[in-house]
Amino acid sequence: MLFYPLLFEPIFKERIWGGTKLKELLNKSFDGHQIGESWELSTVENDISVVANGAFKGLNLNQLIDKYPAEILGVNSIQNFGHNFPLLFKFLDAKEDLSIQVHPNDKLAKERHNSFGKTEMWYVMQADENARLVVGFKDKINKKDYQEHIENKTLAAILNETPVEKGDAFFLETGTVHAIGAGVLIAEIQQTSDITYRLYDWDRVDANGVGRELHADLALDAINFETTNTKLNYEAAKNKSVTLVQCPFFKTNILQISEKYNWKKTKESFTVFMCIEGSFCLNMLHFKGTFKKGDTILIPAIIASFEIIGEASLLEITI
Repeated sequence: MLFYPLLFEPIFKERIWGGTKLKELLNKSFDGHQIGESWELSTVENDISVVANGAFKGLNLNQLIDKYPAEILGVNSIQNFGHNFPLLFKFLDAKEDLSIQVHPNDKLAKERHNSFGKTEMWYVMQADENARLVVGFKDKINKKDYQEHIENKTLAAILNETPVEKGDAFFLETGTVHAIGAGVLIAEIQQTSDITYRLYDWDRVDANGVGRELHADLALDAINFETTNTKLNYEAAKNKSVTLVQCPFFKTNILQISEKYNWKKTKESFTVFMCIEGSFCLNMLHFKGTFKKGDTILIPAIIASFEIIGEASLLEITI
């Protein structure tokens, strides 16, 4: 079987805080005006990505892994996560503030939900003037004081708000209290999990006057109460893969392509490219494809080299 770079059908999620930037800036095609998330690559139950190109078109990612586990995943992923695809890739458009939330670690998520935890990272693709993110607490705080702020609906007063601009990147370990602020477009890489504990939702209600469910009690054992500095420091370079973050669950590099780049790797892990700027052609002996900003491409582990031609910035994710 000849393996090739795989594109998938996006899975769109309507959110109370969503907008239209996924359509306007990333050329996604959908109906509606509150699409907050485009799930680019997912094996979350009931949201399994389907191949959109080539010989495997119409197969979902789990079916593909069942047929060709080593060729798709690689030994690193299989040794650590079995035949489960371990990551979830998204683009998020926050027209309004997201809820203040936290994600459990692997141990807690396994005990309560039979799920992975949710370590994640963000890359800011676009930010409106005065846009910000919430990441951790301003100062170390204890559980008792934290609970008083929850009860008094003053949680926002003790959180660390960080102004952001295009190109900023953040790593969020499980337990980090966080929120994406209004006006931010983000590429997100995370463990395969949809477990979120919502702490505060800015007192929003729907058309029927009903607020979204909160999970303050569940979240209490999941929170890291230490001050958290999550911003990543890096300096991108032309035609060089620069590491943003490396953790037990994924490694993310930023790769800026200028004209031509000969890409090579071992066959130990799959690679995912998220195109965050520009466009490029990817050339192999039996495959040629053109990709653009907003595309997410899965490179099966068995593929070890190809040529990239174009002007583009890519997030490059491996296990």
